[in-house]
Amino acid sequence: MKYVLIGTGNIANTYLAAIGKLPNSQVVACVSRSGRRPSTAPDLPCAASLAEITIPFDAVIIGTPNGLHHLSAVEAARLGKHVLTEKPLDIHRATMDAMIDACRHAGVTLAVAYQRRTNPDNITLKRLFEQQAFGRIFAADLSCKFWRDQAYFDSGAYRGSWEGDGGGPFMQQACHNIDTYLWFFGMPAEVTSHFATFIHPIEVEDHGAALLKYENGMIGTIIASTAARPGLPARLEVHCEKGTFVTLDDRISYWAIDGIDNPASAAPAANGNNANSAAVTDTARHEDILRDFEAAVRDKRPPLVDAESARQTTELILRIYGRQ
Repeated sequence: MKYVLIGTGNIANTYLAAIGKLPNSQVVACVSRSGRRPSTAPDLPCAASLAEITIPFDAVIIGTPNGLHHLSAVEAARLGKHVLTEKPLDIHRATMDAMIDACRHAGVTLAVAYQRRTNPDNITLKRLFEQQAFGRIFAADLSCKFWRDQAYFDSGAYRGSWEGDGGGPFMQQACHNIDTYLWFFGMPAEVTSHFATFIHPIEVEDHGAALLKYENGMIGTIIASTAARPGLPARLEVHCEKGTFVTLDDRISYWAIDGIDNPASAAPAANGNNANSAAVTDTARHEDILRDFEAAVRDKRPPLVDAESARQTTELILRIYGRQ
């Protein structure tokens, strides 16, 4: 598959490295409004808009600020190109619907890079949840206490803004973990939340907490922060009638479930935690997402993270922000 990168920030380098490990795929060009090329591919052909790309290509990878994802997705769909976008799908309900409608009308695949779903332990847990192996689950507590210094927010005018990022750690840093949470437990019936800005001079929150109530009675909590210095691993604690398990950065770290041996994978950790850095240096999980995306296109099947599923993640975050 031949790709065009839309956006040339740090995440573009991640995709260049990941695609470089796929023998039959390549990045043939990039789109940058500023004309800046990815730092690891200074000679990559570059244009100011997708319409200006004359090199044949099959799909785009969108790595622009969150609030701009829909613009590139709709344009790519009109050109008949498949779309893989960085998380989140977008930050507004109407723009997400526009992306989904445009890609459906054009008959192209639209996928989202919530790559934590490909972690081996998460895949195992998802299967156990589907088998109802834990019995009744009554509590699931997700803690995403990360740290970002001011230099991070100063690195782009859109960072820490409602228009660009669409929110603080709930929408930007913890949405990967929230996506996995939803993948496991589904959408809650009720959401109550509190959030504020404590450390950084930004317009969005840098710390908050949400209380989730499910129709089956389960009570969940989500804490998301970029103010928790020095940054801690993302932690999920699940309590059920058969016991308790804990994951740290998507790996099972504690297991006390009656009748089920600890299924923790022996595979090396991949895509580490984002406790104190936005950089992604391990591309294994992005490689997984790319392989799945290409297989979905080839086999004409939904990708692992399809747009409708990813839309639910943004929907929950909007409800946490009180945007019903």
